[in-house]
Amino acid sequence: MYTPAKTTPAVIEFVDIAGLVKGASKGEGLGNKFLANIREVDAIVHVVRCFENDDIVHVEGSIDPLRDIETINLELIFSDMEMLERRIDRTAKALKGDKGLQTELDFFKRVYAVLEEGKPARSVECTPEEAAMLSTVSLLTAKPVIYAANLSEADFTGGSPERNPHFAKVEQLAAGENAEVLPICAQLEADIADMDGEEKTLFLSELGLEHSGLDRLIQKSYHLLGLISYLTAGPQEVRAWTITRGTKAPKAAGKIHTDFERGFIRAEVVPFETLMECGS
Repeated sequence: MYTPAKTTPAVIEFVDIAGLVKGASKGEGLGNKFLANIREVDAIVHVVRCFENDDIVHVEGSIDPLRDIETINLELIFSDMEMLERRIDRTAKALKGDKGLQTELDFFKRVYAVLEEGKPARSVECTPEEAAMLSTVSLLTAKPVIYAANLSEADFTGGSPERNPHFAKVEQLAAGENAEVLPICAQLEADIADMDGEEKTLFLSELGLEHSGLDRLIQKSYHLLGLISYLTAGPQEVRAWTITRGTKAPKAAGKIHTDFERGFIRAEVVPFETLMECGS
C-alpha cells in the first residue's frame, strides 16, 4: 500500500549460549560466566533433546529430558539461592534502621524456602506488590521459560509430536510450571537456514508446515512476554514497534518519541478492513 523507501521489522534478540553442565553454579564448565550471560535476558529458551540417535552421543549416556531439565533448573536454583541469601542479609541489616522492611524480608525468606524445595521462583504466588519486590532481584528461575523440545524429523513432521513419550513428559512438566513448550526439529532448521524465501516456503509446504521453527519461536516468545507490535506507515518508512499488550495509546506513541506522548491529543480508530478498502 505504501511502497516505502525503507521497511524496519520488529527485532527480538536471541543470545545463544553453550549447554550448561552439572556443577555450573560452583564454576564447572562455563560456570558463572554462563549464568551472568542469562541473568540479563527477559526469558529463557531451554532446548531439550527428545530424540533417540545412537550416532549423537548424549553427555549423560541416555535420553531423559526430565533429568536434563532438572540438572539445569537445579544449577539455576543454586545460583539464585546464593543471590537471595545476600539480599536477605542486606535487608536484615537495614531492618534495624527501617522497620518497614519487615514485609520485604518475610517475602524473600518465603521465596528462599521455595527454592530450597527445588522449585523455581516463578512458582511462587505473588501479589502485585510482591511481584514488584521480586523484580528487584535478578533471579534466573523467576524468568519465564519456553522449553524447545528438539524432535527427530519423523516425529516432528508426523503431525503429532505427543506420540513421542519424551515430548509428552516435557509438556506435562511445563504445564505444572506455567512454562511454554515448542516442538522443534533442529535438523530441519539447519536445512532451511541457508535457503532463500521462495525455496524455504516450498520446502516447508512440502513438509506440511506453514512457518519455520524460528518464526514459531519468535511468536511464542512474544506471547510469553506479553508483547505485540504496532506499525507506523508512510512513503519514507514502514516500521514495527514493540510494546507490551494492553499499553494505552499515548504511552505507545511515546515509544516513537517522548514528545508524542506529552502532546498526545486523540486516537482515531478504523477497522483494518476499512483501511484496505480505502487504500490509505
